Amino acid sequence: MLEERINKDLVVAMKAKDEIALRGIRAIKSVILLAKTDGTGQALDEAREVQMLQKLLKSRQDSYDIFVKNNRPELAQKEIEEIEIIKRYLPAMMEGAELEAAVREVIAEVGAESPRDMGKVMGAANKKLAGKAEGRLVSEAVKKLLGA
Repeated sequence: MLEERINKDLVVAMKAKDEIALRGIRAIKSVILLAKTDGTGQALDEAREVQMLQKLLKSRQDSYDIFVKNNRPELAQKEIEEIEIIKRYLPAMMEGAELEAAVREVIAEVGAESPRDMGKVMGAANKKLAGKAEGRLVSEAVKKLLGA
């Protein structure tokens, strides 16, 4: 479970006085705590943990882009450091041939034949590949395979 892993890594980072790791791990711990106490009663399963981490990663990436755009390299550097820490806890993302093979399976499952079926394919692909591939890469693969 992610929470147990985070707690162990937090102790290790504290003992090592690794400020970068501490910032990233504390951000993840905060997101987990918020999810546990949000009142929805949803269990923290692996899919939800991955979803939370991806959201946190996207937030950090957006902040990084803003800092770079506004010429704030010291703040951008902190975001990049935290992004690297968060990525450690995400499963490896599909890319290239592996992703195309998964998208081909989805296309066969939904019976898509042309670019008009892209919506059907994207819906099914996003469900099947949630947490395993970036949405942008999935979209590119669908477009390529459907000839859009």
